Amino acid sequence: MSFEHLGLRPELLKAVMKKGYEAPTEIQSRAIPVILGGRDILARAQTGTGKTDAFALPIVEVLSRTHGNGHHPRALVLTPTRELALQVGESIKAYARKVSLRCTVAFGGVRIEPQIERLQRGIDILVATPGRLLDLAEQGHLNLALVEFLVFDEADRMLDLGFSREINQVIELLPEERRTMLFSATYSPQIRALAARMLKNPENVEITPEVITAEAVAQKIHFVERDNKLPLLLHLIDRQKGNRILVFARTRTWANRLTDKIEAHGVNVAALHGSKSQSLRKRTLEEFKAGDIHVLVATDVAARGLDISNLPLVVNYDMPGFPEEYIHRIGRTGRAGQSGLAVSLVCPEEHDLLAAIEKALGRKIPVEEVKGYTQESDIPEGVLYRPGNPVSEKKAPKEIKALVADKKGARLPVRGKGGKPAGKADGSSPEKKARGGKREDDRSGTGAPKARGPRGGSGTERPGRGGRPARPAQGGQTGRQGRPSRGGKRG
Repeated sequence: MSFEHLGLRPELLKAVMKKGYEAPTEIQSRAIPVILGGRDILARAQTGTGKTDAFALPIVEVLSRTHGNGHHPRALVLTPTRELALQVGESIKAYARKVSLRCTVAFGGVRIEPQIERLQRGIDILVATPGRLLDLAEQGHLNLALVEFLVFDEADRMLDLGFSREINQVIELLPEERRTMLFSATYSPQIRALAARMLKNPENVEITPEVITAEAVAQKIHFVERDNKLPLLLHLIDRQKGNRILVFARTRTWANRLTDKIEAHGVNVAALHGSKSQSLRKRTLEEFKAGDIHVLVATDVAARGLDISNLPLVVNYDMPGFPEEYIHRIGRTGRAGQSGLAVSLVCPEEHDLLAAIEKALGRKIPVEEVKGYTQESDIPEGVLYRPGNPVSEKKAPKEIKALVADKKGARLPVRGKGGKPAGKADGSSPEKKARGGKREDDRSGTGAPKARGPRGGSGTERPGRGGRPARPAQGGQTGRQGRPSRGGKRG
């Protein structure tokens, strides 16, 4: 089927051709006729399937046939994240401007005044996140009484993020007579309950995840010890030779730490997660799309809805907790008919997560060995010791392994000029007391620790170890449960 057979006006067909689309995707060919026919729709489709155009094109087509009052929106699209709202807004605007319709986007994390000004100029289509939408409505800047189309994009993610209450509040502001479309990656009980409450005699359209992942995205698994994940990731980055890479981390904290490690390797890298300001996140995405940033480390929520062309590699540094998240992650590559590669670094603790993903896909993901990094593989020349690698454990010298294993900073014996280990004198031992009979860590001149400070500190600090306070003398002040108070929280 071609776009010409879907009943779209010539202006929209030209806009589709300008985007480079030759034929509709499965979700588009099935959903567009249903929406044009006036029915509600419940669609199960992953990101990367063309679902945005599946509702954008028919909505713009129908709205272009009549004229509204030009002030209040006639179509409302709700999204769970700011990034997805921006992405959906860009897609709709590309079609709306061809038929003299106005579309705007509203989301939190930025000043509300510019969004109010755009609403006051009049709009036909509004794309918004639930929180900012309610702010605008409660302040009297938005009237939803004329909404003809309501779209929930990635409804499952909206519920996962705790927007159930906001969804109910939004529905109360909408007219009873409307067309409602619900797009979700999963059919959870919550989604089915939401659909039963909002949709009237809906058409069910389901695009299976197996079809999506098998066609455009090649997948690989690297079994690796947790301590070897970072070296393997840096190796994969080096092999890409400047091509863009999207790396998924499970938490914001680890995304930041991973970004620091990659940056220390001399790579242009940035983190993308919910703790970043909206302006910074937008600028980061623009720089990544332009190729100024080589590696983008993102969390699942922040990356929701990202549409980046020519992205050859996605790396799962941490395995996702749910199969649906895996499908969403790897859907960032292999978009718009292009090929892509998704690599997952799986440590022993994540084998159960991998099993759940493979069960959902209905097949095993190929395993590939990377010499010197993955389990049961040799280490490259020049690497003396790699903890956790079975081959390295057998070949590495005992002194090297002892140095790595000793958390107290054990040093290998170093020969001094006299043929004896450096740091030792004849008949002396580093364990012996310093001159004058005082302990080497005693700086009070009395042979006893200094008096404790008012916050439970010892009044003196041992050299090294990050300036950690010395342990109190017997009977000294202690913290909770008899532990020595360290005079403050850990850094």
